[in-house]
Amino acid sequence: MISDTITAISTAVGEAGIAVIRVSGPDAVTETEKIFRSKTPLTQAPSHTVHYGHIIDPGHGEKVEEVLVTVMRAPRSFTTEDVVEISAHGGVVSVKRVMDLLLQLNIRLAEPGEFTKRAFLNGRIDLSQAEGVMDLIRSKSDRAFSVALKQVEGKLSSKLRDLRYTLVETLAHIEVNIDYPEHDVESLTSEFIKEKSSEVMAEIDKLLTTAEQGKILREGITTAIVGRPNVGKSSLMNTLAQDNRAIVTDIPGTTRDVIEEFITINNIPLKLLDTAGIRETMDVVERIGVERSRSAVNDADLILMVVNAAEPLHQDEIELLEQIRGRQSIIIMNKMDLTPQIDRDVLLRYIPEERLVPMSVKDDLGVDRLEDAISTLFFSGKLESADLTYVSNVRHIALLKKAKQSLIDAYEAADQFVPIDMIQIDVRLAWEQLGEIVGDTAHDALIDQIFSQFCLGK
Repeated sequence: MISDTITAISTAVGEAGIAVIRVSGPDAVTETEKIFRSKTPLTQAPSHTVHYGHIIDPGHGEKVEEVLVTVMRAPRSFTTEDVVEISAHGGVVSVKRVMDLLLQLNIRLAEPGEFTKRAFLNGRIDLSQAEGVMDLIRSKSDRAFSVALKQVEGKLSSKLRDLRYTLVETLAHIEVNIDYPEHDVESLTSEFIKEKSSEVMAEIDKLLTTAEQGKILREGITTAIVGRPNVGKSSLMNTLAQDNRAIVTDIPGTTRDVIEEFITINNIPLKLLDTAGIRETMDVVERIGVERSRSAVNDADLILMVVNAAEPLHQDEIELLEQIRGRQSIIIMNKMDLTPQIDRDVLLRYIPEERLVPMSVKDDLGVDRLEDAISTLFFSGKLESADLTYVSNVRHIALLKKAKQSLIDAYEAADQFVPIDMIQIDVRLAWEQLGEIVGDTAHDALIDQIFSQFCLGK
C-alpha cells in the first residue's frame, strides 16, 4: 500500500497564464491545508470542488500566492488517491515559492511518471493505458492523438483480455486432460488446442497488420532531404514547414549541419532533416556536414533526394542514387519552372515513376503531389479505418510477435501429438506474453523503466 504523499509541477515551467501543481496521496488534503487559507477549510471541502484563497507561509503568516485549489477525493481521482491541484499564476518565481512550502511539509517530490504509476498500481489503468497517456502527450498529429486516446480508453486492453481469456480456457482444458486422463480423449484436446491457437493467432495478425502504420503515427517518419548544394533542399524544407527554418542563399555550402523540423503531411508526422549538400569539398567544416548528411541517409526511414531539373545529373548524384537504391525514397525534380535538362530515363533506372515528383519549390508547385507520394509510399494512399485497434508501441509489437510464435509452436506440437503437458508450456507462455503488454505479468524492473520515461508532473 502506498503511504506517502507526492507533489510535482504538472504544467511546463516558464512564463504562462497559469501553472498547476499536483499533490497526491493519503495526506494530500490535510497537508495542503496547512499552507492554504480560504473561507472553507480543505478538510471540509466536498470532492471535485474548487476553492479560492491564498497560499500562506506558516512561519511568517505572509501571503505567498493567490490561487485556486481543486479537491478530488479518493477513489474518484486519476491516482485513486486524494488529489489536490493548486492553480497558481504562471511564472518561475510564483511556482517555486509554492513548491518550496509544499516540500517543507510531509510531502516529497514525485519521481518522473509517478502519478500515472500510482494510477497503474492502484488498478485505475493497466500498463498499456499508462503508455497511451505518454503517447497522448507526445502526439504530433491528430491521428496519432486519436490512436493514443483509444489506447488510454482501453480499446487495446479489452482486445488483449479477450484473447487471454481464450487462452485460459485452453489451459483449463489441458489441465483437465492432465489430471483426469480417463475422462478425456487426448486427440480431442489436441484439436481443441489447434482451434483456439488459430483463433488467437488470427486476432494477433489483425493487430500486427496495423502495427507498422501505428508505429509511424506514434514515432513519425525520419525524413532526410538530401542532394547536391543549391538544388533547393533548404527551400523545400521551408516550404513544407511553412517557416524560414533553414537559411537559403545562392552560395554553395550554406547548410553546414543537419537541421531538424517536425511537420505533419496528410496526418502523417515527419521528422524532417535538412542536410548539407553532398559534394567533394576541401572545406573542413563543410566536409563534416557532408559526412553527417551521408549518415542521415543511412538512418532515415524516408529519403527525399532533390535534383536540379535544369541541369544534367552530376556524378555525385549518380553515386547518391546508387546509395539509396532499394530504400524508401522519392526523387524530387526541382526547378521545373526552368528549361529541363535532366535525363528522366537515368532516374527511372533507380526509382519507380510514381516516386519521381516534378516540382518548382520557388513557385510552390508540386507540393500536393509530393504529399500524395509520401502517403502512397507508407499507407497505400490512405490510413486504415479509424475504428481499427492500432498497435503503435514497439514493446507491444514485439510481445505480440512472441505470443504468436508461442502459439505457432503450440499448434505444431498439437498437430504432431506431442504430450499435452509439453504443449501447455507454449500456451501458458503466450498467455504471459500478452499479459506483459497490459502489465498483468510484467516484472517490476520493466514497470519502473516505462514510467521513468514520463515527464515529472505526469
